[in-house]
Amino acid sequence: MKNISSVIFALIILFSFISDKTYSQDTVKIMTYNLLNYNGSIVKDQNFRKTVKYVNPDILVCEEVISQSAVNNMLANIMNFYTPGIYSAGTFLNGPDTDNSVFYKSSKFIFLYNQAIPTTLRTINLFVLKHIASGDTIRLFAVHLKAGNNSGDSTQRLSEVNTLRTVTNVYPAGTEFAVMGDFNIYRSTEPAYQKLLQIQSGNEGHFTDPLSMPGLWNQAAFAQYHTQSTRTRNLNDSGATGGLDDRFDMILNSKGLNKEGKIKYIPGSLKPIGNDGSHYNDSINKRPNSSVPDSISDALYYGSDHLPVVSLYKFDNYNKILYLTSLLEGSYNTVTNRLSRRDTITVYLRNAVSPYQKTDSAKAVIDSVNFMGQFSFTNTLPGSYYIVADHFNSIETWSRSGGENMFSGSQNYSYDFTSGASKAFGNNLVLKGTKYCIYSGDTNKDGVVDASDLSAVDNDALSGYSGRFLISDLNCDDVVDGADISVADNNSFANVSSVKP
Repeated sequence: MKNISSVIFALIILFSFISDKTYSQDTVKIMTYNLLNYNGSIVKDQNFRKTVKYVNPDILVCEEVISQSAVNNMLANIMNFYTPGIYSAGTFLNGPDTDNSVFYKSSKFIFLYNQAIPTTLRTINLFVLKHIASGDTIRLFAVHLKAGNNSGDSTQRLSEVNTLRTVTNVYPAGTEFAVMGDFNIYRSTEPAYQKLLQIQSGNEGHFTDPLSMPGLWNQAAFAQYHTQSTRTRNLNDSGATGGLDDRFDMILNSKGLNKEGKIKYIPGSLKPIGNDGSHYNDSINKRPNSSVPDSISDALYYGSDHLPVVSLYKFDNYNKILYLTSLLEGSYNTVTNRLSRRDTITVYLRNAVSPYQKTDSAKAVIDSVNFMGQFSFTNTLPGSYYIVADHFNSIETWSRSGGENMFSGSQNYSYDFTSGASKAFGNNLVLKGTKYCIYSGDTNKDGVVDASDLSAVDNDALSGYSGRFLISDLNCDDVVDGADISVADNNSFANVSSVKP
């Protein structure tokens, strides 16, 4: 009984280890916050640090930051006040009017760069960060569009959004990016908002709004989504008054962030911090506030006239696993039903449509008994691919016509080249016994078994070469001899070559 328990325990540990290696995910919290002309002050620092500690964002994108010294002060006296060293600041670019900044947890992200996108008013900033655990890159656009509610203001905002779309429209399909900040937009029909969401032929530069809010946004029906203003009286900090009644602050996502892939927006996670839906045209700290503790509603009230907004994103850190069954013609022994040795194969995943570009690759050892290898892919999205098997002295072999729809419902996929000739493109397999094998003999890897390959094998056999993993040792018995010549000669005579779409 003790031995059985030990085995079960060992299996649990093994499967746990495999699970940890093949699938895990990190939920990342991204926050945007208009800091109201932040240039560093004791009062603001006290309030902002409470809010940051309470929300605990992984990335914070800020608007209305005045200077580099303000960024430095915020990093020291707000972001890292309670836990020194937890946050780092991205590069700050000082442009016209107020500016944007980014802070991030350095244990989770590496800051890559800040790209300034000039407009006729304020600079739009593109912050690009790399998620350490997954290696995935997120692109965050920080905006502070023109304020005001007249036609000229609306036209100015549209011009700024057009500038943004010239950048996003050239991204490849599936690129994961988001725009966030203070949009100063009043209604769903405003041209700037419509431009942000506009789907255009030939690109995926548009954004999607997690919220459906048709019409004028400052209505009581939309109270739970309002972000400005946090107060009804003047606090002598140039902040707006009137209470919560506008949805100025938003986070909008690219199409790539709304589908399963490396990074995905978690539906329903977008929310303004501190808004319980019961403070329409009122101060955020009027008791009670059912959304946050009183100390946080006070911090939001005194810190800025805007509420911060957060969204959650799932960063997948998992390897998609291909379980590939394959046999090498020269190495497969039909009598023992084994390969001569365990051998390494490289698998490439190629797009299933022309020009069939490589998207990922992996190496694994094919077992000599069960003929299976476990190939781990780290850069592959769900989709249709050709599976291309490549061994150092065998013919490159593509999977069946049309490709395989892989990983759409699972991170694992199985494929068996040995079960039928049709499993290879162009039926390009050789039957040995009851199993189909990849052709051997392409020693110079030019995609065909011909006289040059036969000559190489013949010369090595004549020289009596022996040893491990010789390119001319086609049957993998560690010696080059007549058996290897026979394989090369037969395949050369048959004009065996790689068959591709």
